[in-house]
Parts: sequence; structure tokens; C-alpha cells
Amino acid sequence: MKSLWNDKEAQHCKDELALRVYSSRLLGSNPELVLHGGGNTSVKISEKNILGEEQELLYVKGSGWDLATIEAAGFPAVNLQHLIALAGLKSLSDPQMVNELKTHMTSASAPTPSVEAILHAILPYKYVDHTHADAVVTVTNTPDGLARIQEIYRDSVVIVPYVMPGFDLARVCAKEFERQRNDNTRGMVLMNHGIFSFADDARTSYETMIELVTQAEEYLKVKKAWSIDTKKSSKKLPADKLLKISALRKQLCDIKQSPMILTTTCNDAVYSFIERDDLAVISQQGPATPDHVIRTKQLPMLGNTIDQYVANYKKYFDTYSSKVKSPASTSIEMLDPVPRVILDQELGMCTLGQSIKDANIVRDIYQHTIDIIQRSTMLDEFQALPAKRIFEVEYWDLEQDKLRSAGSKPEFSGEVALVTGAASGIGKACVDSLLARGAAVIGLDINKAIGSLYDSANFCGVQCDITDSDAIAAALEQGIMLYGGLDILILNAGIFPASLTIEKMDQQTWNKTLDVNLSANLKLMQQAYLFLKQAPRYGRVVMIGSKNVHAPGPGASAYSVSKAALNQLMRVASLEWGSDNIRINTLHPNAVFDTGIWTDEILKARAASYGMSVDEYKTRNILKTEVASHDVAELAAELCGPLFAKTTAAQIPIDGGDQRVI
Repeated sequence: MKSLWNDKEAQHCKDELALRVYSSRLLGSNPELVLHGGGNTSVKISEKNILGEEQELLYVKGSGWDLATIEAAGFPAVNLQHLIALAGLKSLSDPQMVNELKTHMTSASAPTPSVEAILHAILPYKYVDHTHADAVVTVTNTPDGLARIQEIYRDSVVIVPYVMPGFDLARVCAKEFERQRNDNTRGMVLMNHGIFSFADDARTSYETMIELVTQAEEYLKVKKAWSIDTKKSSKKLPADKLLKISALRKQLCDIKQSPMILTTTCNDAVYSFIERDDLAVISQQGPATPDHVIRTKQLPMLGNTIDQYVANYKKYFDTYSSKVKSPASTSIEMLDPVPRVILDQELGMCTLGQSIKDANIVRDIYQHTIDIIQRSTMLDEFQALPAKRIFEVEYWDLEQDKLRSAGSKPEFSGEVALVTGAASGIGKACVDSLLARGAAVIGLDINKAIGSLYDSANFCGVQCDITDSDAIAAALEQGIMLYGGLDILILNAGIFPASLTIEKMDQQTWNKTLDVNLSANLKLMQQAYLFLKQAPRYGRVVMIGSKNVHAPGPGASAYSVSKAALNQLMRVASLEWGSDNIRINTLHPNAVFDTGIWTDEILKARAASYGMSVDEYKTRNILKTEVASHDVAELAAELCGPLFAKTTAAQIPIDGGDQRVI
């Protein structure tokens, strides 16, 4: 492992906290040290308070911050002497500890300090770094892990047996640090947990971490337990893979009674692991570190034996729940038994989360866990913490408090929507509304800019000609492999050709208009049907129709006919799909001018056909108001929500009140 420290970059750091941010980001940039919010760092700084009194403060990583992107605001300052005094108490519940941390911060608006703040406080060094380095965790997760750590580091590190994070860990570390510390001490290893480094300057603390982890890596290399033999897999996903993925998601969401995102990873490393003869043993011992327990659950699920997994999980809960004493409550609540990792011989690795971000975190953690398990096995055998210890972390008071205090989830959290014509106008506005309501969105558009329209994992933009059945199939595959299914379909893409009277209508314009506005939607509905049928909250379809369905205008025969036929398709589909609880409704907007189909040329021509100016044409409704894409999108999203849960085959105008329609 190489040091990433750069003196030129470090020179830009104006103070000690800035150096703390810089070196923390260096640690966070290496996934073999820190993954998705894991690890924590701190710095001790003397400052004057509002009264001009000098005070010693511990700036420690705050809850919710990731070391890879942390800023100064991510380090709440806590009174150092109070933390050291707390370490002298004989007992302190974790909720009490968190209260003490919060009430002794210098800023009420700062994030909650790390639960390991007291541990950082008692270490007599200015800078303290803590990571869950893969190499160190690999060594500690073996039967002779303690002896191996002693062999690697001799007397240069303090070694602490596993203790659950929190106040008890801080007390044990203080005791062991005092007992084992010597002139050679450079770090501290927490068995089955991670490693600390420390120094009185940021660079030394950071580079000590790199050196200590490198020692563990070199040890594994000498023991021929570093290089993993990843075989080139010849396995191909089954032809019905998307339906299997969607069905798996449906089963899991039904157990949780809430929609979730399921992402599928199938690469050589995953298949090599899944194809191991000892998979049933090595994958079922628990996570590599307690930091991973909450996000990955206790164990990955093997294959599609969901009922058996749930039965085992409930047995696991019943076995240990009576042994957990919670000072904060008389009982603990059972977390949902839904696995977060599924290892399947055909599909590869599927990971589940409330959002794609959560599912990706689980994926990344378990991919590192795969390496840790295999290296531990090459060294000796993988031996995780006992199930009782895992249970204690999973049902930790602080985690229970997080669940209880968590606010309500966004309306479409865990759901997947597909929007056509998503690069502009009503389509883009629909994407904005759905993303704001928590959905993951697959956006289709013929415009290649769709791929980079949003910098968000919740959006998958695919350039797609929706008149091409193969292109639709490829887009669905990309979206469902990423998100796991389809809950909402918004059929928005369409074209509005230049005004032509019937006697001047050419066959090419007629065919193209019906192909895009009608036939393409039929193709997409046909391919989407089985996925909508498996939606946890039942499928929803919204068609973007037109005022022209009820009040066509001269010169718009192709457009009017295509939208009228699309409306009739909606009515028939609602009859055919109603037994599957898929509800389908149509919005009929009119005079929405911030869309791609309304060019200046078309707008002038349509206004002229009514004998109006452009401004008059834009507000020719009863309410004398202009309808925007955002207005249509909000109503489209609302149609997919609970307010319209008992509505299907409806046609809703959004036109400011059109006299001809009325």
C-alpha cells in the first residue's frame, strides 16, 4: 500500500483541522482501508471559547459523513476534558454516552460525534486515525488471529480483544493501552474490528497507518494468502434472467412489506466465489467486521430459498433476543429478516437496499468481504465473530434508536420508474418529480444527452429509439439489472409533425407519427407488462395524451389520431390488466409550450390556424393560465401515488379549461 501524501497539496491546509480533513480524505479514497462511511478520525485542538477562555477540544468525525468526501463541517468539536472524565466512569449506557457527546459540543447544529469519540479522546496523541483495513481484518478473522497479529507487529501495536463499539470499548482500550504501551507503540489493533494509528502530526499518523497495513499485506503475501485465483467464468445469465430478478425482488419486498431496490452484479470474482465447493460454510459465518453488520445483515442468502432464510433468521433472533439487556427499553424490536446479499448460481450476487445507494454500499462491502473470506481461508480458515456478538451489534440500542427516529421515507422510496422522452419537456419534468419523491428512474430518449442528464445513481439514462423492439429490450435489461424491477411506467415520448391538412398528408409523416405516438407505446407496454405485474405495490402506468383526443384541430390529423388511438389502448389495457392490479390512467395536457415538440415554427403555425397571436394562443383557456411541464409531471406522479390508488382508466385534463373540450 502506497502513501498518497502530497506536500504541495498539504501546504494549502491553513490549520490543524484542514490537515485533518486532508489526511482523512486520503484514507477515505482507498476502499481497502475505508468503505462507505466506515472508519473515523480525529484531531485535538486548543481554542478560545466565546468568553475568551482556552479550552481543549476533540474534533472527531461526525455521524453521516464519509471520510472520502468529508469537510471541516463533518468534524463536530467536543469538550476533550469531559470525554476523558467520562472514560473514568464504571458504566455508561450508549444512549447516555450519545447524550453526553451531544450536550458537550461547541455547536448545536453540528452532526452527532462518532460513538468512538471517548476512545479517540483517551489516546494521548493529537491526530488519531481508525480504519477497517482489509488486510488487518483478514488476519484477525482466523482461529489464530491473535498470535498472527503478535507475529506481524511484535510490540509496536497495542492489541485489544473484540469488544462491541461504544463506551465499554473505550474503557477496555484505555486499560489495554495503559498496560501494553511502550516506546515502540505506533498503533492499536482491535481484533475482528480494525486498526488505529496516531501521532502528533497529520502526516505521521496517516503514513503510520499505511505502514502498519502494508505489514499485514506483506505477511499475507509471504503466507501465499494474498493473490486470489479468480477464474474466467463461462457462465451466462439465463434468458429469463430479468423475470427471475424481478420475481426475487417481489418476494423480498413482500416480506419487508415495503419496496426496495435490488441490483445484480455478475463478474468473474463473484462467480468464482459462488462456485466454491465450500461456499455453504465460508459464506455463512457472518460479516468481516461489526461495522458491516447492519448494512449486510447477518448472512448472505444462498440461492432463492427465501422461506428457509427467513425461518433461519427468526430462529437466530429467538435464540439471542432474550439475552440482550436494553437499558433504553424493556424490549427490542425485530428488524426485518430480509437478506441484503443474495448469492445465486445463475444470477450472481444480488444486493438489496432502500435506495440504489444503499444497495451499492452493500455490494461494495460484500465484494471486499469475498476477498477477506478467501484470503483468511488461504491463510487458515475464515472465522467471524460468534453469532451472539453479531446479534448484539445488529440490535444495538443506538441502531434501534436510529430506526425509531428515522423520518418517513419519500413517497416512492425503493420503487423503479421508467419514463420515455425523458431528456426534455414533460418527460424531464416527470423524471425530476419522481426523483424528488424517492424513485429510481430509467429515462429513455433518442437524444444521446440522456446518458449524462443527471449525476445521480438514482437515474439510468439510456439512448433508445422506442420504435425499435430490440432497443426497448436492451434498455429494460440495463434498468432491471441495475434496479431490480419496474413499478411505474410513464409513456410520454411523442412527436407533433408540422401542420398538414388531410389532402396534403403524406404517407411517411402519417406512418412515423403513428409509429412513435402509438405503436412504440404498445411495444413498450408488451415488454413491461410482466415486470409491472410483479411490482410490490402493483404496477402503475400513466399515458401522456392530448386535448386533441376530445377536441382535435385542423391540420393535426396524424397527431390527433395517434393520441386518440393511444387513449383507446389505455382503456383496453385497463380492462385486461386490472385483474393484475395494474392501474392505467391518461393525462390530457394542452398548450404546454416548454416541450421539444413545440418549435417556434409549429407554434406560429398553430396560432395562425386559430387566428391568434402566439401569446393569445398560449393562454387560450378558461383560466387564462399557461400550463407548464412541471404541472403535468406533478399530476402524473400523483396519479402513481396513494391518492389515486383506486383509480384506473381515468382521463384527466390539465389544460386550464378548454372550451371545445368542455
